[in-house]
Amino acid sequence: MSHMHVAGTIHADATSAAPVWLVKPTDANALVDGLWSQTAARVDDGQLRIGGLTAAEIVEQAGSPVYVVDELDFRGRALTWAKAFEGWGVYYAGKSFLCTTVARWIEQEGLNLDVSSLGELTVALRAGFPPERIGLHGNNKSVDLLRLALTAGVGRIIVDSAHEIGRLEQLTAELDTRAQVLIRVTTGVEAHTHEYIATAHEDQKFGFSIAGGQALVALVRCFHSPRIDLKGIHSHIGSQIFDTNGFEVAARRTLRLMSQFKEATGVTLDELDLGGGFGIAYTIDDTPATVHDLAASLTDIVDHECRGYGLERPKLSIEPGRTISGPAGTALYTVGTTKDVEIGGGNTRRYISVDGGMSDNIRPALYAAEYSAVLASRTSGATPVLSRVVGLHCEGGDILVRNVFLPGDIAPGDLLAVPASGAYSRSMASNYNHTPRPGVVAVRDGKITPLVRRETLDDLLGLDAGLQA
Repeated sequence: MSHMHVAGTIHADATSAAPVWLVKPTDANALVDGLWSQTAARVDDGQLRIGGLTAAEIVEQAGSPVYVVDELDFRGRALTWAKAFEGWGVYYAGKSFLCTTVARWIEQEGLNLDVSSLGELTVALRAGFPPERIGLHGNNKSVDLLRLALTAGVGRIIVDSAHEIGRLEQLTAELDTRAQVLIRVTTGVEAHTHEYIATAHEDQKFGFSIAGGQALVALVRCFHSPRIDLKGIHSHIGSQIFDTNGFEVAARRTLRLMSQFKEATGVTLDELDLGGGFGIAYTIDDTPATVHDLAASLTDIVDHECRGYGLERPKLSIEPGRTISGPAGTALYTVGTTKDVEIGGGNTRRYISVDGGMSDNIRPALYAAEYSAVLASRTSGATPVLSRVVGLHCEGGDILVRNVFLPGDIAPGDLLAVPASGAYSRSMASNYNHTPRPGVVAVRDGKITPLVRRETLDDLLGLDAGLQA
Protein backbone atom coordinates (compact mmCIF):
# COMPACT_ATOMS: atom_id res chain seq x y z
CA MET A 1 0.00 0.00 0.00
CA SER A 2 1.22 3.51 -0.80
CA HIS A 3 0.09 6.84 0.61
CA MET A 4 -0.53 9.35 -2.20
CA HIS A 5 0.75 12.89 -1.90
CA VAL A 6 1.69 15.59 -4.39
CA ALA A 7 5.24 15.64 -3.01
CA GLY A 8 5.68 11.89 -3.01
CA THR A 9 4.69 8.86 -0.98
CA ILE A 10 7.12 9.43 1.89
CA HIS A 11 5.42 12.74 2.73
CA ALA A 12 1.86 11.47 2.62
CA ASP A 13 1.53 10.93 6.37
CA ALA A 14 3.51 14.02 7.35
CA THR A 15 0.47 15.61 8.98
CA SER A 16 -0.68 12.41 10.66
CA ALA A 17 0.40 10.98 13.96
CA ALA A 18 0.70 7.25 14.54
CA PRO A 19 -1.46 4.90 12.45
CA VAL A 20 -4.62 3.70 14.17
CA TRP A 21 -3.23 0.22 14.83
CA LEU A 22 -0.17 1.52 16.68
CA VAL A 23 -0.99 1.93 20.36
CA LYS A 24 1.32 3.82 22.69
CA PRO A 25 2.72 1.14 25.01
CA THR A 26 2.63 1.35 28.77
CA ASP A 27 6.05 -0.30 28.76
CA ALA A 28 8.26 0.38 25.74
CA ASN A 29 10.74 -2.22 27.02
CA ALA A 30 8.34 -5.15 26.68
CA LEU A 31 8.87 -7.74 23.97
CA VAL A 32 5.52 -8.21 22.24
CA ASP A 33 4.42 -11.84 22.00
CA GLY A 34 4.55 -13.25 18.50
CA LEU A 35 7.20 -10.89 17.14
CA TRP A 36 10.35 -12.41 18.63
CA SER A 37 12.30 -15.62 18.27
CA GLN A 38 12.11 -18.45 20.81
CA THR A 39 15.07 -17.49 23.00
CA ALA A 40 14.68 -13.69 22.91
CA ALA A 41 14.24 -12.20 26.39
CA ARG A 42 15.28 -9.32 28.63
CA VAL A 43 18.05 -10.15 31.10
CA ASP A 44 18.40 -8.63 34.57
CA ASP A 45 20.41 -5.64 33.38
CA GLY A 46 17.73 -4.84 30.80
CA GLN A 47 19.57 -5.95 27.69
CA LEU A 48 17.97 -8.01 24.98
CA ARG A 49 19.37 -11.53 24.93
CA ILE A 50 19.08 -14.00 22.05
CA GLY A 51 20.53 -17.49 22.06
CA GLY A 52 22.15 -16.87 25.44
CA LEU A 53 24.01 -13.73 24.32
CA THR A 54 23.17 -10.10 24.98
CA ALA A 55 22.82 -7.63 22.13
CA ALA A 56 26.03 -5.93 23.24
CA GLU A 57 27.93 -9.24 23.26
CA ILE A 58 26.72 -10.08 19.78
CA VAL A 59 27.70 -6.67 18.40
CA GLU A 60 31.05 -6.83 20.14
CA GLN A 61 31.84 -10.14 18.44
CA ALA A 62 30.04 -9.71 15.11
CA GLY A 63 29.93 -5.96 14.52
CA SER A 64 27.03 -3.64 13.75
CA PRO A 65 24.72 -3.81 11.95
CA VAL A 66 24.28 -7.57 12.02
CA TYR A 67 21.60 -10.13 11.25
CA VAL A 68 21.13 -12.56 14.13
CA VAL A 69 19.51 -15.97 13.55
CA ASP A 70 18.18 -17.86 16.57
CA GLU A 71 19.20 -21.38 15.58
CA LEU A 72 16.84 -23.18 17.98
CA ASP A 73 13.94 -21.07 16.75
CA PHE A 74 14.76 -21.67 13.08
CA ARG A 75 15.10 -25.41 13.54
CA GLY A 76 11.99 -25.56 15.70
CA ARG A 77 9.87 -23.81 13.08
CA ALA A 78 11.16 -26.11 10.34
CA LEU A 79 10.31 -29.16 12.43
CA THR A 80 6.86 -27.76 13.25
CA TRP A 81 6.06 -27.45 9.55
CA ALA A 82 7.31 -30.97 8.88
CA LYS A 83 5.12 -32.43 11.64
CA ALA A 84 2.01 -30.32 10.97
CA PHE A 85 2.08 -31.21 7.27
CA GLU A 86 3.02 -34.85 7.72
CA GLY A 87 2.36 -36.69 4.48
CA TRP A 88 2.87 -33.51 2.43
CA GLY A 89 6.06 -32.51 0.67
CA VAL A 90 7.33 -29.50 2.62
CA TYR A 91 9.81 -27.39 0.65
CA TYR A 92 11.65 -24.57 2.40
CA ALA A 93 11.67 -21.53 0.10
CA GLY A 94 15.37 -20.74 0.04
CA LYS A 95 14.84 -17.29 -1.46
CA SER A 96 13.76 -16.06 1.98
CA PHE A 97 17.28 -16.75 3.30
CA LEU A 98 19.78 -19.35 2.22
CA CYS A 99 23.37 -20.24 2.97
CA THR A 100 25.11 -23.60 3.20
CA THR A 101 24.57 -23.93 6.96
CA VAL A 102 20.86 -23.17 6.66
CA ALA A 103 20.56 -25.72 3.85
CA ARG A 104 22.04 -28.33 6.21
CA TRP A 105 19.64 -27.33 8.99
CA ILE A 106 16.73 -27.75 6.59
CA GLU A 107 17.89 -31.22 5.58
CA GLN A 108 18.46 -32.27 9.19
CA GLU A 109 14.94 -31.20 10.16
CA GLY A 110 13.45 -33.28 7.35
CA LEU A 111 12.38 -30.59 4.89
CA ASN A 112 12.94 -30.34 1.15
CA LEU A 113 14.35 -27.20 -0.48
CA ASP A 114 13.15 -24.78 -3.14
CA VAL A 115 15.69 -22.74 -5.12
CA SER A 116 15.07 -20.18 -7.84
CA SER A 117 18.42 -19.28 -9.41
CA LEU A 118 21.78 -20.68 -10.46
CA GLY A 119 23.30 -19.19 -7.31
CA GLU A 120 20.76 -20.74 -4.94
CA LEU A 121 21.04 -24.13 -6.62
CA THR A 122 24.82 -23.95 -6.38
CA VAL A 123 24.65 -23.11 -2.66
CA ALA A 124 22.34 -26.07 -2.07
CA LEU A 125 24.57 -28.49 -3.96
CA ARG A 126 27.75 -27.17 -2.28
CA ALA A 127 26.03 -27.75 1.06
CA GLY A 128 25.52 -31.38 0.12
CA PHE A 129 21.73 -31.08 0.02
CA PRO A 130 20.22 -34.17 -1.66
CA PRO A 131 19.37 -33.03 -5.19
CA GLU A 132 16.34 -35.29 -5.41
CA ARG A 133 14.80 -33.20 -2.60
CA ILE A 134 15.33 -29.89 -4.44
CA GLY A 135 12.69 -28.04 -6.44
CA LEU A 136 13.79 -25.48 -9.03
CA HIS A 137 11.70 -22.36 -9.69
CA GLY A 138 12.14 -19.40 -12.02
CA ASN A 139 10.37 -17.73 -14.92
CA ASN A 140 13.52 -17.43 -17.08
CA LYS A 141 15.75 -20.40 -16.36
CA SER A 142 18.89 -20.31 -18.46
CA VAL A 143 20.23 -23.28 -20.39
CA ASP A 144 23.17 -23.42 -17.94
CA LEU A 145 20.81 -23.54 -14.97
CA LEU A 146 18.65 -26.26 -16.50
CA ARG A 147 21.72 -28.26 -17.49
CA LEU A 148 23.06 -28.13 -13.93
CA ALA A 149 19.66 -29.16 -12.56
CA LEU A 150 19.43 -32.13 -14.92
CA THR A 151 22.99 -33.34 -14.42
CA ALA A 152 22.74 -32.96 -10.63
CA GLY A 153 19.46 -34.89 -10.53
CA VAL A 154 17.19 -32.17 -9.16
CA GLY A 155 13.94 -33.78 -8.07
CA ARG A 156 11.53 -31.42 -9.77
CA ILE A 157 11.61 -28.46 -12.12
CA ILE A 158 8.66 -26.07 -11.96
CA VAL A 159 8.13 -25.11 -15.60
CA ASP A 160 7.04 -21.54 -16.33
CA SER A 161 7.00 -21.05 -20.11
CA ALA A 162 6.77 -22.76 -23.48
CA HIS A 163 10.36 -21.75 -24.19
CA GLU A 164 11.44 -23.60 -21.05
CA ILE A 165 9.67 -26.75 -22.22
CA GLY A 166 11.61 -26.52 -25.47
CA ARG A 167 14.90 -26.08 -23.62
CA LEU A 168 14.16 -29.11 -21.47
CA GLU A 169 13.30 -31.21 -24.52
CA GLN A 170 16.59 -30.24 -26.15
CA LEU A 171 18.73 -30.72 -23.04
CA THR A 172 17.22 -34.04 -21.99
CA ALA A 173 17.96 -35.41 -25.47
CA GLU A 174 21.49 -34.00 -25.40
CA LEU A 175 22.19 -35.40 -21.91
CA ASP A 176 20.24 -38.63 -22.40
CA THR A 177 18.24 -38.05 -19.25
CA ARG A 178 14.72 -37.24 -18.08
CA ALA A 179 13.18 -34.18 -16.43
CA GLN A 180 10.68 -34.37 -13.58
CA VAL A 181 8.41 -31.35 -13.92
CA LEU A 182 5.42 -29.54 -12.50
CA ILE A 183 3.62 -26.89 -14.54
CA ARG A 184 3.22 -23.56 -12.78
CA VAL A 185 -0.23 -22.14 -13.43
CA THR A 186 -1.83 -18.75 -12.98
CA THR A 187 -5.11 -19.22 -11.14
CA GLY A 188 -6.41 -15.64 -11.39
CA VAL A 189 -6.65 -15.30 -7.61
CA GLU A 190 -6.28 -11.73 -6.29
CA ALA A 191 -4.35 -12.29 -3.07
CA HIS A 192 -4.87 -9.63 -0.39
CA THR A 193 -1.29 -8.44 -0.27
CA HIS A 194 0.97 -5.85 -1.88
CA GLU A 195 0.78 -5.71 -5.68
CA TYR A 196 4.44 -6.68 -6.09
CA ILE A 197 4.07 -9.90 -4.07
CA ALA A 198 0.69 -11.01 -5.45
CA THR A 199 1.63 -13.63 -8.03
CA ALA A 200 -1.54 -15.39 -9.21
CA HIS A 201 -3.48 -12.62 -10.95
CA GLU A 202 -3.41 -12.69 -14.74
CA ASP A 203 -1.35 -9.56 -15.44
CA GLN A 204 2.06 -10.68 -14.14
CA LYS A 205 5.06 -12.70 -15.24
CA PHE A 206 4.62 -16.10 -13.59
CA GLY A 207 2.93 -19.22 -14.87
CA PHE A 208 0.59 -20.48 -17.57
CA SER A 209 -2.92 -19.04 -17.49
CA ILE A 210 -5.71 -21.45 -16.65
CA ALA A 211 -8.40 -19.07 -17.90
CA GLY A 212 -6.61 -18.47 -21.20
CA GLY A 213 -6.10 -22.18 -21.87
CA GLN A 214 -2.30 -22.06 -21.93
CA ALA A 215 -2.00 -24.18 -18.79
CA LEU A 216 -3.83 -27.16 -20.28
CA VAL A 217 -1.81 -26.87 -23.49
CA ALA A 218 1.45 -26.91 -21.49
CA LEU A 219 0.33 -29.93 -19.48
CA VAL A 220 -0.60 -31.91 -22.58
CA ARG A 221 2.65 -30.96 -24.34
CA CYS A 222 4.76 -32.13 -21.40
CA PHE A 223 2.69 -35.30 -21.09
CA HIS A 224 3.46 -36.26 -24.69
CA SER A 225 7.11 -35.15 -24.59
CA PRO A 226 9.30 -38.29 -24.72
CA ARG A 227 11.82 -37.27 -22.04
CA ILE A 228 9.67 -35.18 -19.70
CA ASP A 229 7.93 -36.84 -16.76
CA LEU A 230 4.93 -34.67 -15.92
CA LYS A 231 4.20 -34.97 -12.19
CA GLY A 232 1.57 -32.33 -11.58
CA ILE A 233 0.57 -28.71 -11.13
CA HIS A 234 2.08 -25.87 -9.15
CA SER A 235 0.22 -22.80 -7.92
CA HIS A 236 1.42 -19.82 -5.90
CA ILE A 237 -0.91 -16.90 -5.12
CA GLY A 238 1.41 -14.43 -3.38
CA SER A 239 3.23 -13.64 -0.16
CA GLN A 240 2.49 -12.40 3.36
CA ILE A 241 -1.04 -13.91 3.30
CA PHE A 242 -2.90 -14.43 6.57
CA ASP A 243 -5.90 -16.59 5.61
CA THR A 244 -6.73 -19.53 3.36
CA ASN A 245 -9.51 -17.96 1.28
CA GLY A 246 -7.25 -17.43 -1.71
CA PHE A 247 -5.89 -20.96 -1.42
CA GLU A 248 -9.43 -22.32 -1.52
CA VAL A 249 -10.11 -20.62 -4.86
CA ALA A 250 -6.70 -21.66 -6.19
CA ALA A 251 -7.27 -25.28 -5.17
CA ARG A 252 -10.66 -25.31 -6.85
CA ARG A 253 -9.26 -23.99 -10.13
CA THR A 254 -6.16 -26.20 -10.18
CA LEU A 255 -8.17 -29.32 -9.39
CA ARG A 256 -10.64 -28.42 -12.12
CA LEU A 257 -7.64 -28.23 -14.43
CA MET A 258 -6.53 -31.67 -13.22
CA SER A 259 -9.99 -32.96 -14.06
CA GLN A 260 -9.82 -31.43 -17.54
CA PHE A 261 -6.40 -32.99 -18.08
CA LYS A 262 -7.76 -36.38 -17.07
CA GLU A 263 -10.63 -35.99 -19.54
CA ALA A 264 -8.16 -35.07 -22.30
CA THR A 265 -5.59 -37.82 -21.64
CA GLY A 266 -7.19 -40.44 -19.43
CA VAL A 267 -4.36 -39.93 -16.90
CA THR A 268 -4.59 -38.56 -13.37
CA LEU A 269 -1.78 -36.23 -12.37
CA ASP A 270 0.13 -37.24 -9.25
CA GLU A 271 0.89 -33.98 -7.47
CA LEU A 272 -0.51 -30.58 -6.53
CA ASP A 273 1.73 -27.93 -5.00
CA LEU A 274 -0.16 -25.04 -3.39
CA GLY A 275 2.93 -22.85 -3.06
CA GLY A 276 3.78 -20.74 -0.07
CA GLY A 277 3.29 -17.12 0.91
CA PHE A 278 2.10 -17.61 4.48
CA GLY A 279 2.45 -14.44 6.52
CA ILE A 280 4.16 -13.66 9.81
CA ALA A 281 3.75 -10.96 12.42
CA TYR A 282 5.91 -7.90 11.91
CA THR A 283 3.82 -5.59 14.13
CA ILE A 284 1.02 -5.85 16.68
CA ASP A 285 -1.41 -5.38 13.79
CA ASP A 286 -0.51 -8.73 12.19
CA THR A 287 -2.46 -11.88 13.09
CA PRO A 288 -1.17 -14.87 11.09
CA ALA A 289 -2.74 -18.30 11.36
CA THR A 290 -0.88 -21.07 13.18
CA VAL A 291 0.87 -23.77 11.19
CA HIS A 292 -1.43 -26.47 12.54
CA ASP A 293 -4.54 -24.45 11.63
CA LEU A 294 -3.17 -23.97 8.12
CA ALA A 295 -2.48 -27.68 7.75
CA ALA A 296 -5.99 -28.66 8.83
CA SER A 297 -7.66 -26.00 6.71
CA LEU A 298 -5.70 -26.67 3.53
CA THR A 299 -6.22 -30.44 3.81
CA ASP A 300 -9.96 -29.90 4.22
CA ILE A 301 -10.04 -27.55 1.24
CA VAL A 302 -8.29 -30.03 -1.06
CA ASP A 303 -10.39 -32.98 0.10
CA HIS A 304 -13.61 -31.01 -0.46
CA GLU A 305 -12.61 -29.95 -3.96
CA CYS A 306 -11.38 -33.45 -4.88
CA ARG A 307 -14.76 -34.90 -3.92
CA GLY A 308 -16.43 -32.31 -6.14
CA TYR A 309 -14.38 -33.34 -9.18
CA GLY A 310 -14.32 -37.06 -8.42
CA LEU A 311 -10.55 -37.11 -7.98
CA GLU A 312 -8.38 -38.98 -5.53
CA ARG A 313 -6.36 -36.67 -3.33
CA PRO A 314 -3.04 -36.05 -5.14
CA LYS A 315 0.29 -35.90 -3.39
CA LEU A 316 0.33 -32.46 -1.84
CA SER A 317 3.21 -30.09 -1.27
CA ILE A 318 3.71 -26.68 0.27
CA GLU A 319 6.52 -24.10 0.32
CA PRO A 320 7.02 -22.17 3.58
CA GLY A 321 9.94 -19.77 3.68
CA ARG A 322 9.23 -16.55 5.54
CA THR A 323 7.37 -18.41 8.31
CA ILE A 324 10.55 -20.32 9.15
CA SER A 325 13.33 -17.80 8.57
CA GLY A 326 11.48 -14.56 9.33
CA PRO A 327 10.71 -14.76 13.05
CA ALA A 328 14.01 -16.54 13.69
CA GLY A 329 15.97 -13.48 12.61
CA THR A 330 16.63 -10.17 14.38
CA ALA A 331 18.56 -7.21 13.00
CA LEU A 332 20.75 -5.25 15.42
CA TYR A 333 21.72 -1.64 14.72
CA THR A 334 23.66 1.11 16.51
CA VAL A 335 22.07 4.55 16.87
CA GLY A 336 24.09 7.39 15.33
CA THR A 337 21.88 10.48 15.58
CA THR A 338 18.40 11.56 16.69
CA LYS A 339 16.30 14.60 15.84
CA ASP A 340 12.74 15.76 16.50
CA VAL A 341 10.64 16.92 13.54
CA GLU A 342 7.40 18.93 13.73
CA ILE A 343 4.83 17.24 11.49
CA GLY A 344 1.89 19.60 12.02
CA GLY A 345 -1.17 19.54 14.19
CA GLY A 346 0.98 19.85 17.28
CA ASN A 347 2.57 16.47 16.54
CA THR A 348 6.27 15.62 16.64
CA ARG A 349 8.10 12.62 15.28
CA ARG A 350 11.56 11.59 16.41
CA TYR A 351 13.90 10.43 13.66
CA ILE A 352 16.44 7.88 14.88
CA SER A 353 19.27 7.24 12.43
CA VAL A 354 21.13 3.94 12.59
CA ASP A 355 24.16 2.42 10.89
CA GLY A 356 22.16 0.37 8.39
CA GLY A 357 19.23 1.14 6.15
CA MET A 358 17.59 0.24 2.87
CA SER A 359 20.72 -1.60 1.71
CA ASP A 360 20.16 -4.25 4.40
CA ASN A 361 16.34 -4.19 4.40
CA ILE A 362 14.70 -2.89 1.22
CA ARG A 363 11.20 -4.13 2.10
CA PRO A 364 9.92 -0.93 3.79
CA ALA A 365 10.95 1.14 0.77
CA LEU A 366 9.85 -1.45 -1.80
CA TYR A 367 6.57 -2.69 -0.31
CA ALA A 368 5.84 -0.09 2.41
CA ALA A 369 6.40 -3.00 4.80
CA GLU A 370 5.94 -2.23 8.48
CA TYR A 371 8.34 -3.39 11.19
CA SER A 372 8.76 -3.00 14.94
CA ALA A 373 11.80 -2.11 17.04
CA VAL A 374 12.95 -1.98 20.67
CA LEU A 375 15.84 -0.51 22.58
CA ALA A 376 18.13 -3.53 22.92
CA SER A 377 21.15 -2.40 24.99
CA ARG A 378 19.24 -1.37 28.11
CA THR A 379 15.80 -0.69 29.49
CA SER A 380 14.46 2.82 29.89
CA GLY A 381 11.89 4.51 32.08
CA ALA A 382 11.55 7.46 29.71
CA THR A 383 8.17 8.23 28.18
CA PRO A 384 7.73 6.51 24.79
CA VAL A 385 7.68 8.90 21.83
CA LEU A 386 6.49 8.39 18.28
CA SER A 387 9.61 7.53 16.31
CA ARG A 388 10.83 6.59 12.87
CA VAL A 389 13.96 4.49 12.46
CA VAL A 390 15.87 5.53 9.36
CA GLY A 391 19.10 4.54 7.67
CA LEU A 392 22.28 6.24 6.58
CA HIS A 393 21.63 6.27 2.83
CA CYS A 394 21.17 9.29 0.60
CA GLU A 395 17.44 8.64 0.05
CA GLY A 396 14.42 10.21 1.74
CA GLY A 397 12.71 6.83 1.54
CA ASP A 398 15.49 5.12 3.49
CA ILE A 399 13.17 4.00 6.28
CA LEU A 400 13.57 0.83 8.34
CA VAL A 401 10.69 1.23 10.80
CA ARG A 402 8.08 3.77 9.74
CA ASN A 403 6.05 3.96 12.94
CA VAL A 404 7.10 2.85 16.41
CA PHE A 405 7.00 4.15 19.97
CA LEU A 406 10.47 4.12 21.50
CA PRO A 407 11.81 5.53 24.79
CA GLY A 408 12.36 9.28 24.64
CA ASP A 409 15.94 9.08 25.91
CA ILE A 410 17.41 7.01 23.06
CA ALA A 411 20.84 8.41 22.26
CA PRO A 412 23.85 7.78 20.01
CA GLY A 413 25.52 4.48 20.89
CA ASP A 414 22.32 2.72 21.94
CA LEU A 415 21.47 -0.55 20.19
CA LEU A 416 18.12 -1.12 18.48
CA ALA A 417 16.68 -4.53 17.61
CA VAL A 418 14.24 -5.11 14.75
CA PRO A 419 12.45 -8.48 15.06
CA ALA A 420 11.19 -10.67 12.21
CA SER A 421 14.17 -9.67 10.04
CA GLY A 422 15.26 -13.16 9.01
CA ALA A 423 13.39 -13.31 5.70
CA TYR A 424 14.25 -11.24 2.64
CA SER A 425 16.53 -8.83 4.50
CA ARG A 426 19.94 -10.34 3.72
CA SER A 427 18.52 -12.03 0.62
CA MET A 428 17.53 -8.70 -0.94
CA ALA A 429 20.42 -6.66 0.46
CA SER A 430 22.47 -4.41 -1.81
CA ASN A 431 25.63 -2.32 -1.83
CA TYR A 432 23.83 0.99 -2.37
CA ASN A 433 26.12 3.97 -1.66
CA HIS A 434 28.98 1.43 -1.75
CA THR A 435 27.88 0.09 1.62
CA PRO A 436 29.20 -3.37 2.56
CA ARG A 437 26.45 -5.80 3.48
CA PRO A 438 26.19 -6.90 7.13
CA GLY A 439 27.20 -10.34 8.27
CA VAL A 440 24.80 -13.03 9.41
CA VAL A 441 25.44 -15.02 12.57
CA ALA A 442 23.61 -17.84 14.30
CA VAL A 443 23.34 -17.81 18.08
CA ARG A 444 22.74 -20.83 20.29
CA ASP A 445 23.58 -21.65 23.90
CA GLY A 446 25.79 -18.61 24.32
CA LYS A 447 27.85 -19.26 21.18
CA ILE A 448 28.04 -17.43 17.85
CA THR A 449 28.38 -19.30 14.57
CA PRO A 450 29.12 -17.17 11.48
CA LEU A 451 26.73 -17.94 8.63
CA VAL A 452 27.65 -15.25 6.09
CA ARG A 453 30.78 -13.16 6.47
CA ARG A 454 30.44 -9.39 6.80
CA GLU A 455 31.53 -7.65 3.62
CA THR A 456 34.42 -5.21 3.63
CA LEU A 457 35.34 -2.24 1.46
CA ASP A 458 38.11 -4.41 0.03
CA ASP A 459 35.42 -6.86 -1.12
CA LEU A 460 33.65 -4.08 -3.01
CA LEU A 461 36.81 -2.59 -4.46
CA GLY A 462 37.90 -6.04 -5.56
CA LEU A 463 35.16 -5.88 -8.19
CA ASP A 464 36.24 -2.47 -9.50
CA ALA A 465 37.93 -3.21 -12.83
CA GLY A 466 39.60 0.19 -12.81
CA LEU A 467 41.70 -0.86 -9.82
CA GLN A 468 42.80 -4.18 -11.33
CA ALA A 469 45.91 -2.80 -13.01
